[in-house]
Amino acid sequence: MNAAALIRILLILAIIASAACGSPGNHYHEEYTNVLRVAGTGLIDISTSAVDRRSGLEYYNVMYGEGDFEMDSTHEIATAPSGGSAPTNLTDSTRMTYLGSVPLVGFKLIKSRSIYGGIGAEIQESFAVTEMDRIQRTFFGSRNPCDAISMDVSASFNGTWTTDAAWHKIFEKNVRDHTSFQGRFDVEKLLKIQESGQPQSRFSGIDF
Repeated sequence: MNAAALIRILLILAIIASAACGSPGNHYHEEYTNVLRVAGTGLIDISTSAVDRRSGLEYYNVMYGEGDFEMDSTHEIATAPSGGSAPTNLTDSTRMTYLGSVPLVGFKLIKSRSIYGGIGAEIQESFAVTEMDRIQRTFFGSRNPCDAISMDVSASFNGTWTTDAAWHKIFEKNVRDHTSFQGRFDVEKLLKIQESGQPQSRFSGIDF
């Protein structure tokens, strides 16, 4: 068998394998799931990040500290492209308690980047606490005719806790929100930014 024939055979096999595995097109599904349940005392070092330029998603979530810690969290990212678009869902649900003499430091950012087709919005949260009870759900949705990001949090803490949100479109809009508390507080806050091509009675998330 000459080299040209061998190359043709390998090319055919590669095409068949790609079709069997599901190449990017109208009928494939991507999914990332991370479920973490932990309880104990000691060093805490947790980080998650996700960037998807097809949908404008940019997400970072980090925590570091040392003390008594309990957490039940689920991160899910699902992408199901159709043609040239890439509808994407990200959900982050977390229940957490912390107690320690060393502050637990955390930072979270979820962004819909306009340069990649998003709505030009971002929400971020940061904290440095010696005590915290926290329930939070973070959401990113990209699916015509709706794009949205949201953060819904209920927290009791001793320390510093801050949220910032921004929504910017050049020559169109510039919205900013800032909240910061230092001391011992109970807080409930919902941040939501949504853009839709159809009237929406309320925000309820996006499911495939």
